[in-house]
Amino acid sequence: MAASGAEAGNATSSGTWRSCFPGEEVLDFSGFEKGAEEAARELLGCHLLSLVGDEPSGGRIVETEAYVGPRDPACHAAERTGRTRRNAPMFGPAGTAYVYFVYGMHWCFNVVAGRPGDPEAVLIRGVEPGIGVELMRERRGRESDLTNGPARLCQAMAIDGSMNEHPLSRPPLLLLTGPRPEASQIGVSGRIGIREARDWPLRFFLKGHPDVSPASPGPSGPTGAPQ
Repeated sequence: MAASGAEAGNATSSGTWRSCFPGEEVLDFSGFEKGAEEAARELLGCHLLSLVGDEPSGGRIVETEAYVGPRDPACHAAERTGRTRRNAPMFGPAGTAYVYFVYGMHWCFNVVAGRPGDPEAVLIRGVEPGIGVELMRERRGRESDLTNGPARLCQAMAIDGSMNEHPLSRPPLLLLTGPRPEASQIGVSGRIGIREARDWPLRFFLKGHPDVSPASPGPSGPTGAPQ
């Protein structure tokens, strides 16, 4: 569904994004309050668009991973951790960005889900490049493997900590509607690169898509670091 009123007005302030993905609209995030698992499925096929520096880059989301709050031991807001300065954005409204630094070198981008106060989020793990491909190649310093991993896509789209808590209904970082995949196209697996609850079926991806991150579930798999 498309956003309306003030949200759509904020999104059009760049005068750019509509030409990037014609016919698509800013996402309506109200349904994301149902939680990260449902949001992770809903985000497949949607478009992520970065207008950082007024240079558009982005594409279709092909892989997501849900983290479902205090009951999830792999979540940054697991019960043993509670609310911290780092995970505070997860307690905010659905449809905002939660961007964190990992391994002292990489950014990871998440979409906050759940009702305010219920800390859930969806990690965006893979994007099919569609806009600004040459720009993404320059940022990545390579011709391929541009956005098939959470840290790779952040580097390719210039997403960093300045986007933390950014409302994803307005520039310079937006989530837009896109073609919904058929249920038969969606794969489900355990999560990647974590040690706890790694077998929980909360990773969703388009089967056989080349821009799904090259990793296997489990703590020893690749983390999506830029390579």
